[in-house]
Amino acid sequence: MADDRAAAGRGARRDTALVVDDEPQALRLLTDTLEAGGIQVLVATSGAIALELLQHVAPDIVLMDAVMAGMDGFETTARIKENPHTAHLPVIFMTGLTESEHVIEGFEVGGVDYVRKPVNVHELLARVRVHLGNARAVQASTASLDATGRLMMATDTKGFLLWCTPLAEQAIVRIAPGWGRDQAVLPDLLRTSVERLLAREAPGASLRIEQADGALELVLIARYRDNEVLIRLNELNPQVDAQRLQNRLGLTEREAEVLLWISYGKSNPDISQVLTISPRTVQKHLERIYEKLGVETRAAAAATAIKVIAP
Repeated sequence: MADDRAAAGRGARRDTALVVDDEPQALRLLTDTLEAGGIQVLVATSGAIALELLQHVAPDIVLMDAVMAGMDGFETTARIKENPHTAHLPVIFMTGLTESEHVIEGFEVGGVDYVRKPVNVHELLARVRVHLGNARAVQASTASLDATGRLMMATDTKGFLLWCTPLAEQAIVRIAPGWGRDQAVLPDLLRTSVERLLAREAPGASLRIEQADGALELVLIARYRDNEVLIRLNELNPQVDAQRLQNRLGLTEREAEVLLWISYGKSNPDISQVLTISPRTVQKHLERIYEKLGVETRAAAAATAIKVIAP
């Protein structure tokens, strides 16, 4: 049994940290500390080497010395955050500086935390594990959205893609054949639309990209931290989708229309305006939809609809 657990542990992917420091003694201490904590370590002795390394490897976290010869840790981190492929990496600064403006500068260029030199190894490991856990939580949230069939994506405030669900990728490919989410830069039409959407600021703001067979609607859901925006995509083809819901779920024409707009993420007042019926009538239709689908919540009804109309 112990051998089986050991084998499984050897097969599991280890968290990887990139340590950027131009002091050999500091590198040895940090490497020994992290590896003793079960974390695999990559080493760069300058900012330039770190940026080159990040073109070929994908660590889970970066430990960055603030003061280095040549390109310092602040400039290196700024460049990491400017690159859509590495912008998501949590960066922890290590600094012997005591001036508060240097700590502030570390956060301003995108750092998530800092530790003082000489490094307290127990504190360092604790902070690294917290930020690795936060990164895994984001990945788990993305996976859960994938599983529910949602068309969701996150961008930075400049419109560069941070992540998207598979169905969102498929929707984008339908308006920009050949695109893939590994490219990070959104197609021009979508990127300009995202920029226009972000200018509207308020959660719930939306705009449409009209297509020959319908439209792709972008809805601003929320802003997370200073540089992440969550956006829902709705592929709108109301006539076709409503007919599909009516046929597959045994709904009336009006019930199918109400359910369709619920699956598009619209509120009862929004649906009332689209269908020119009262909010009270929308709610009555919704109650009958619950009964016919055997569900109890709006979210469950929307999930059922999404499965039916998903391509």
